[in-house]
Amino acid sequence: MQGVPEVFDDARDTARFFRPAHRKGVECYRAHIVRHAFEPHSHDGFGLGAIETGVERFRYRGAEVLAPAGSLVHMNPDELHTGRAETATGWRYRMLYLDAQVVEEISGEGSWWFGDAVCEDAAAAQRATALLEALWTAREPLAFDSLLAELLSVFRPQARIGRAVQRGGAPRFAPVLEYLRAQLAERITLEELAAVAGLSPWHFLRSFRAHYHVTPQQMLMALRLAEAKRQLAAGKPPAEVAAATGLSDQAHLTRAFARRYGVTPARYQRQVRGT
Repeated sequence: MQGVPEVFDDARDTARFFRPAHRKGVECYRAHIVRHAFEPHSHDGFGLGAIETGVERFRYRGAEVLAPAGSLVHMNPDELHTGRAETATGWRYRMLYLDAQVVEEISGEGSWWFGDAVCEDAAAAQRATALLEALWTAREPLAFDSLLAELLSVFRPQARIGRAVQRGGAPRFAPVLEYLRAQLAERITLEELAAVAGLSPWHFLRSFRAHYHVTPQQMLMALRLAEAKRQLAAGKPPAEVAAATGLSDQAHLTRAFARRYGVTPARYQRQVRGT
């Protein structure tokens, strides 16, 4: 698109996505990021990965977290986070995004969750990196699935089984998130959201921000872009996706998508659909 770059501002920043045709709910990702700073965003499924070189800094659950080389990274579904390099040469990493249902089917265990986002374990991180790389080059579905099961076994020691105790405020704000998801294409007011939560507008904003560590608008944008990602992967044209998710036009979608996922919508769509 005219005026919108297809690549990062810094040529050293690279990111690629891949989805296996035979296995739904699985997305592979690898990147080397030096200058780009990811805005708050989330993923539908678990984010499981490893830091190969450098150090990443990201905000997760209201805290600043460092993930050095030799670390495993494990994020729960729908958890907002950012991302930027802590070191001058950036950080190189690989991730696998898995729907919770896929994790349950592969592991035979329900309700995985992770208490911490980072585990410094050089041996496990090295093994995870090798398996994540192998997933990109697996030519047969059986080989891919075998590697997938082996990779989950690397992360199993860090996983907890059973529902995590919800942090304060979650029951009150759950209807707010559902309302936001149902109204992605609409102009939403603070008063509307406050009414859903049963609070006065500014009390709601303060409470929401204290719980999620982002403003309601930032949460709305994260939800919009997560839905845009789903629709792009399904093959919908970017212009239609922009309209369906409440973004002003395709250029707005392109800028917002790249800030959160590191690639433009068109490039992401080509990568995951193999076109």
